Amino acid sequence: MNPKSTGQIRRSQVITTYGPGSLIDLPRDSAIMAGVDGWVHPLEQLNEPRLQRLLSRMTDVAHPDLYVPPTPDPAEFWKRSPKGIDAYRFPEWFVVQDSGMGDGERPTSAKPRSRRLVHRKALDVGDKRRFGGNPVVATRFVRACPKGHVDDLDWRVFAHSGPTKCLGHLWLDETGTTGELANLRIRCGCGVSRSMTEANDISSSPLGTCTGARPWLGPHANEDCGHPSRLLIRTATNAYFPLLVRALSIPDRAAAIDKVVAELWSDLMIVNDPAGLAFMKQKPSVAEALHGFPDEDVLDAIRRRRDGSPGDQSVKAVEIEAMLAVPEGFGDDIPIDRNFHARKLPESLRKDTYRKEIEAVVQVHRLREVLALAGFTRLEAPMPDIDGEYRADVKRADISRDPEWFPAVENRGEGVLLHISPVAIRQWQQRAGVKRRIKALETGYVEWAQQRNNPPDFPGGTYVMLHTLSHMLLQSMSARCGYPAASIRERVYVDDEARRYGILLYTSSPDAEGTLGGLVQQARYIDEHIRQALATAALCSSDPVCAQHSPADSVEQRWLHGAACHGCTLVAETSCEMWNDYLDRTLVVPTLADRDAAFFSDPGWP
Repeated sequence: MNPKSTGQIRRSQVITTYGPGSLIDLPRDSAIMAGVDGWVHPLEQLNEPRLQRLLSRMTDVAHPDLYVPPTPDPAEFWKRSPKGIDAYRFPEWFVVQDSGMGDGERPTSAKPRSRRLVHRKALDVGDKRRFGGNPVVATRFVRACPKGHVDDLDWRVFAHSGPTKCLGHLWLDETGTTGELANLRIRCGCGVSRSMTEANDISSSPLGTCTGARPWLGPHANEDCGHPSRLLIRTATNAYFPLLVRALSIPDRAAAIDKVVAELWSDLMIVNDPAGLAFMKQKPSVAEALHGFPDEDVLDAIRRRRDGSPGDQSVKAVEIEAMLAVPEGFGDDIPIDRNFHARKLPESLRKDTYRKEIEAVVQVHRLREVLALAGFTRLEAPMPDIDGEYRADVKRADISRDPEWFPAVENRGEGVLLHISPVAIRQWQQRAGVKRRIKALETGYVEWAQQRNNPPDFPGGTYVMLHTLSHMLLQSMSARCGYPAASIRERVYVDDEARRYGILLYTSSPDAEGTLGGLVQQARYIDEHIRQALATAALCSSDPVCAQHSPADSVEQRWLHGAACHGCTLVAETSCEMWNDYLDRTLVVPTLADRDAAFFSDPGWP
């Protein structure tokens, strides 16, 4: 047997699918990914100030650093213990594979298949993958809570419906071939047994109180909890939800002004109005340092420093402000910034079809995205707000015992930004049909929020409309740009205070450049893409059922969907920033059920 490491994963997977605390299946073992405490330094460090400030607000870590996950040194890869990322064997209860039945026999209600349940300490001394010479596999059932804690079931207590001193052998009896809970019973050698369906009864708390176990942080890492334990299938999709935060590396004009104002604070601290600023500019050193900065921006920076709130704009607000400030051009000029290069599509290249709704199109020829892992949850996926941030009271599991830094990766790519006209948005918002439709969406949201802990606020009808339009354009562009739809991501910008609205569709990858130019060139054909998207979404293959769906429908329980389904607007969850929620094509294009709420009155049919 060669000593090659058990598993290999990409750096990006370390903070997504296989992040610290995730439950994984290796070729011969089941494990839980260890926290970042065991990562061997030095590690490559990333710098993204706006993302680090966001992490500080979320986690209460004063000055969080960002480090790239380690990769094994090629010179050490073939060693017996290469340096990399650790994992702990989990769970610690196993099912013995010897069924005791003849070959070819199938379990029935009269003759169930019985297999021993054994703890890790009872496995063979020389081979911890066997019991009595028979192979074992990890049980697929564990218990967890919404705070991310996970632990083995106390099988003996569960089988006896309470504490017991019985030490009989435990068995898993299977009466069917589907593996459903109704076909499984846990039986003790003393004769008592209990159906696994009872373990899934949340109302009676059959698995007891959560122990606060954090096995990904090593032994003795338990913390106080008190939540009722819930049954979790460790390979299920709700076993791990990473809390990912991301930011684009955008030149922050406010940060530059803040820095200059800080250096000149002894002179500018007495400035309160334009007249005072003009007086201070008579000093040559002040005038030279402030050259090129508009007086309004300088006064705002002075106000921020005096009020103690230096540039607390959301990550998205800074991004769209910077992208809308770029000049017109074709992008063929030499970029000054390696991480960001964008130009507005010249007006001469735009058609007149959708000028009323689309104020400008920006070609983002070069962008850098930094993605960081702040923690994770289980059972329920946390949903960010429209700014891509999570509420401060979201229950989050830590990825280290004493968090001081967070794992992150950087991707580079390209994209297209659509600046949606604020005038057209305002006119659309004031229509009676739009208000009626948004009220129906809010009703569905209220039903959904009553069933969740710490739900985010309703994002508003404008966000739902732009989010749906983003999905529609994503599908249209993917057919021509050379990138599959699952490789294109979205960022929807809704800033009602500043009246800025936009949709960014971009692709990125961790290689040197991460771009082939295929997506950014689709900006030249944006009118064709909008027409195609509207024509496709006006009539869904599931209509009239899709178009007539009510968000408050208690039967389907798709509370956050209006006219939206897999046949029209849902895309890969890797592309969507809202887990495919908050969608309704009725707000974008006339449908069979409602023609009065659409942002685009023309469905785009030829």
